[in-house]
Amino acid sequence: MNYGNIKNTDIANGEGVRVSLFVSGCRHHCKGCFNPETWSFKYGNEFTKEVEDNLINMLKPSYIKGLTLLGGEPMEPENQQELVKLLRRIKKELPEKDIWCYSGYTYDKDLKPADGRVHTDVTDEILSYLNVLVDGEFVEELKDITLSFRGSSNQRLINVPESLKTNSISLLNL
Repeated sequence: MNYGNIKNTDIANGEGVRVSLFVSGCRHHCKGCFNPETWSFKYGNEFTKEVEDNLINMLKPSYIKGLTLLGGEPMEPENQQELVKLLRRIKKELPEKDIWCYSGYTYDKDLKPADGRVHTDVTDEILSYLNVLVDGEFVEELKDITLSFRGSSNQRLINVPESLKTNSISLLNL
């Protein structure tokens, strides 16, 4: 897996001060995407053990609320295989940190069902580590700068633990 950027103090992509990992690779190619260079799976740098260690260290300060995964597209099947390892490690070493993920894929159609478009053998495990999933492609015609933590009105802020518990989508009102 490659990544395009890591921000060690991000306040725009989730609640609180966060570390944000922008992975490479995205098949959505949304019109008006804020990060089109990350569409290529080869963009940026290789996500190595050293990069992972550095990311873990960035998450350690008490003022860091958690990690945000963006892209590109974190839930592309190729990226899921690497990200699940990172999320396992975060939950083991830093269980107090929350995890947000931005995905153009939708929770109830593409990710959660076993026959979802990008459901893999690790998707359910990844979802179990997420606190918030911002789902849905960015739609330029629905762009709304007044929305918290999303770019277009079709995107949802999903409380993943509650959704998994109730087996229905539970939205956050932020």
